[in-house]
Amino acid sequence: MGNYVIRSGLQIDAVLADFIEQEALAGLDVASDTLWNGFAGLVSAYMPGNRELLDIRDAMQARIDHWHRENGPVANDPAGYEAFLREIRYIEDEPEDFRIETENLDPEIATLSGPQLVVPVSNARYALNAANARWGSLYDALYGTDAISREGDLAPGAGYNPARGAEVFARAAGFLDEAFPLLGVKHGEATRYGVDEAADGARLVIETPDGPAKLADPAAFVGYARDGEKLRILLRHHGLHIELVIDANHPIGKTHPAHLADVIVESALTTIQDCEDSVAAVDAEDKVGVYRNWLGLMKGDLEDTFEKGGRTVTRRLNTDRSYTAPDGSALTMKGRALMLVRNVGHLMTTDAVLDADGVPIGEGVLDALVTTLCAMHDLKNRANSAAGSIYIVKPKMHGPTEVMFACTVFGEVEKILGLPHNTIKIGIMDEERRTSANLKACIHAARERVFFINTGFLDRTGDEIHTSMEAGPVLPKDQVRSERWLAAYEDRNVTIGIACGLPGRAQIGKGMWAKPDDMADMMEQKIGHPKAGANCAWVPSPTAATLHALHYHQVDVFEAQKRRHNEPIPTLGELFSMPVLDPATLTGEQIQRELDNNAQGILGYVVRWVDQGVGCSKVPDINDVGLMEDRATCRISSQAIANWLWHGVTNQDAVVATFTRMAKVVDEQNAGDPAYERMSDDPEASIAFQAALELALRGTEQPSGYTEPILHAKRAEKKAAE
Repeated sequence: MGNYVIRSGLQIDAVLADFIEQEALAGLDVASDTLWNGFAGLVSAYMPGNRELLDIRDAMQARIDHWHRENGPVANDPAGYEAFLREIRYIEDEPEDFRIETENLDPEIATLSGPQLVVPVSNARYALNAANARWGSLYDALYGTDAISREGDLAPGAGYNPARGAEVFARAAGFLDEAFPLLGVKHGEATRYGVDEAADGARLVIETPDGPAKLADPAAFVGYARDGEKLRILLRHHGLHIELVIDANHPIGKTHPAHLADVIVESALTTIQDCEDSVAAVDAEDKVGVYRNWLGLMKGDLEDTFEKGGRTVTRRLNTDRSYTAPDGSALTMKGRALMLVRNVGHLMTTDAVLDADGVPIGEGVLDALVTTLCAMHDLKNRANSAAGSIYIVKPKMHGPTEVMFACTVFGEVEKILGLPHNTIKIGIMDEERRTSANLKACIHAARERVFFINTGFLDRTGDEIHTSMEAGPVLPKDQVRSERWLAAYEDRNVTIGIACGLPGRAQIGKGMWAKPDDMADMMEQKIGHPKAGANCAWVPSPTAATLHALHYHQVDVFEAQKRRHNEPIPTLGELFSMPVLDPATLTGEQIQRELDNNAQGILGYVVRWVDQGVGCSKVPDINDVGLMEDRATCRISSQAIANWLWHGVTNQDAVVATFTRMAKVVDEQNAGDPAYERMSDDPEASIAFQAALELALRGTEQPSGYTEPILHAKRAEKKAAE
């Protein structure tokens, strides 16, 4: 238990109280007493409503379970199922047509399209890398990944491979030809890029062996900068910028016919600094670490020092980039991504704050206050949001009433801190089925604040499995991805968002590319996101952001949205159409392979979460392919096993044996980590192993199938034992 101090009748962990009073409040025009009195009032007024919302979830789930026990799968009576969901108000009445009314939005949200990074804000190095990922080297992204084949003559090798370098030049030139075409020639033919300055303005000069060349769109040249003999040329297309770095003295520039030393791509327009799924924060100490990094980002003074390649590196936030426009005026481009912050959902409580009765309060309520308080520092300098807004992504909400509750809490926080109404904007994670089914009503509930809706396959599927637990056995995960209900979910998100007026005013987002080492496949597949009308999509790294940014030059997202305007919205019947598995169609070997895959994934993620407090990391799967894992991936895997247990596709002995065997696999995969603690030597004594197993064996009991209650308890147990 923490060491508590009393503030306005609340018991505040001393570590948290000290952070708020000595760090977060410093320099703000908010009195400590005002904050604590307001927070105490917020807790007293709104925690009962928070608990009631969770009770409603449980009551609805119980009735859905009963319906399935009486009627079987949805396919037996789809009309009756939908009528039943309306009767219990799981499906609510849709509002009349409307358009969102959100104001004071930054262009990265409203009028630009591009990649979105998600990063655990608990890790300062990762948080800084993500914030600085606004600009990235295309040369590095191509040379260092499998976006270019690593076979034969193109293999990277120990030193620089000129053949691979030549392929990088060719790929970069191909991109320039697409986004910034020249009249009559190709960029690969250029022998010189330059800028001629004259009294009537600067002009871009491109020379080829056959004479000068011009951009097909002269307006694409928007600026330049000189640093000695190095020239930086700024071009713009679809609202996004790229920088041509011309440097004859650079090791790479020397080898290029036009001395093009690099192509710097405007990459991650926005970054979600995450306090939720990718973070392991189970007590006041952990929460303060999360909040302190977010405060540093908002004040602009966060830095981190670490060892890399045998030398000490200190990372700080990038400054803005300066250029001269063609007319001679100064031009400044933002040097870092617009930062959003993801709070936790309504479910979890935290003993960092106890109410007047000594009961832990909702962690989401605490997040709302403290992340907003920290973001107020940016409202003074406008280094992050030029529009003066605070962007909070709110996950795991179930339906419009829960969205309205979040908006009301944000409004009360604004009053406490003296902020104008609607300063706080809300991003709605469309990842729970009751939100998907009522998306229009959810957007309407947040119509003055909404800046973002986003889909997520993993959480959405985890909730689908849990909600339909009594319907029957779930399909293997690979088969789920191709099901119509999932396509309907993705299509409804975009088409409903368009109908509610999000284009040009808010983001419509798509989910994560989970394979950070597989950029070739990403480049083939992820272009589908902007083509679908999504003006942002999640990527797992700055390098992936740079590569995915090319897709937004290839696709005009706002034109894609116009094409989808008035497209029929998939029906609720399609949304609820997840089929059940006939176990007889699977062999024993196929069942075991699915168990192995799920158990290995759970163990690989949970062991780092519980033993090391790592909430998100690249975890080798059963085939040693590195996958980005967070609580959403763990949720779907644990619910899949729990479902098969519940319906007798497998049994507890088989599950325990599978986890025991897979623990050895995971131990070997982590053999090179000096901080790793083996599970297989004594599974019964391994808190991490027991946590992973419990997620599967007790999956049906977990609220909405969430992993947080077990993970938090086991991580706290591990910390207490250290």
